[in-house]
Amino acid sequence: MSDLIRRDPRAEWIARNRLHPLHAVSQPAVASWLSAAGVLRKNPHVLGFIGPNGLKRIDRSGAQQGGAAKHSTASAVVQLPLHVIAQPAFYIAVVPDMVGGRLSAHDKDLLGLAHKLAGSDGAVVAVVFGEHKESAFDCNGVDRLLHFAGDDFDGYAPEARVLALGALERQLSPRHWLLPDSRSGGGELGRRLAAKLGERPATRVWQVADGLASGRAGAGREDLVQAAPRLILAAVECAEPVSETRHEVRPLSLNAVPLSPSPQIEDLGAVAVDPAQIPMAEAEFILSGGNGVKDWALFHQAAAALGATEGASRVAVDDGFMGRERQVGASGIWVTARVYVAVGISGAIQHLQGIGACDKVLAINLDPSCDMIKRADFSVIGDSAAILQALIERVAVHRRGVDRDAA
Repeated sequence: MSDLIRRDPRAEWIARNRLHPLHAVSQPAVASWLSAAGVLRKNPHVLGFIGPNGLKRIDRSGAQQGGAAKHSTASAVVQLPLHVIAQPAFYIAVVPDMVGGRLSAHDKDLLGLAHKLAGSDGAVVAVVFGEHKESAFDCNGVDRLLHFAGDDFDGYAPEARVLALGALERQLSPRHWLLPDSRSGGGELGRRLAAKLGERPATRVWQVADGLASGRAGAGREDLVQAAPRLILAAVECAEPVSETRHEVRPLSLNAVPLSPSPQIEDLGAVAVDPAQIPMAEAEFILSGGNGVKDWALFHQAAAALGATEGASRVAVDDGFMGRERQVGASGIWVTARVYVAVGISGAIQHLQGIGACDKVLAINLDPSCDMIKRADFSVIGDSAAILQALIERVAVHRRGVDRDAA
């Protein structure tokens, strides 16, 4: 009986299901074969590699192919071609929001637009204020990096930042200024800069093509098309982020930067806000629960410990665990959080549509094959109650350490 070859229905189903996480492992590593007609066929699922931006690329030079015995389904990460502008003909200045010290999805769209306007002769200058944690400027289209550090630029300091941008205007005279038209600071800073430079900006711009800028008008019901001005305040998805090239990110410095002798605005620090009072559409950190949450008291405790705004899937709302105003998804509220934590949510298509604009999605689930796990940037497979309890304990330990250091 041990010599009989038996079928494995589950393995056959995984081999047919291209969305299954184990689908690639179940495929034979056959790079090419000779068809019945005598034509050499290549397997596109074996050849190629996954680039740094998560896009699959096929190397037709043969360098990545090697012998048939060397093929495997493991992805090989390679460097993108380096884009170098040694002597730029002009500059495109970009002032990203850098919320949390990192490039947001809005910032990356803005850099994509700047790369499009710069072409092959111009250089994209990213202007960053205060401390930052970003390490991927090269993969997002930054040719020159101008970093203003120091206490004068930390926190809310629009006067000092406008003076610094004015110094950049005098020394480089950028062809275009690009800022995000957002509530995170870019919208206000862009309008202050426009007043200082005497420029009339184009706001809520969603497209720049053929020298024309298209922006939303009439409460978003109409488009206003005009000649692209020097100062552009761009909306989300104004262009595709840079994904085909890697840039040198050469440091840039200015000769002299005037500082405001007596600023009219003083930053008193962040004001504590109850996360439950933040509207879902404006929340930056959301802890959302679904059918997999069995201990809702622990869920509420975890949200309070993390300082997150609570959300829920439609199933949890229909079951009465959360109010209808907390439902996330196409049938509820579309959210744009920087961090979205989905606890016990399988990932229905309506829910995935509602979180499409979130920067980072974390999933906690028992089912490793659910759609939310496939969508998430980071996943934890396990019991939600145990994981939430561990999070609460780690947050408590961290806060005790911070309080001890402050004392």
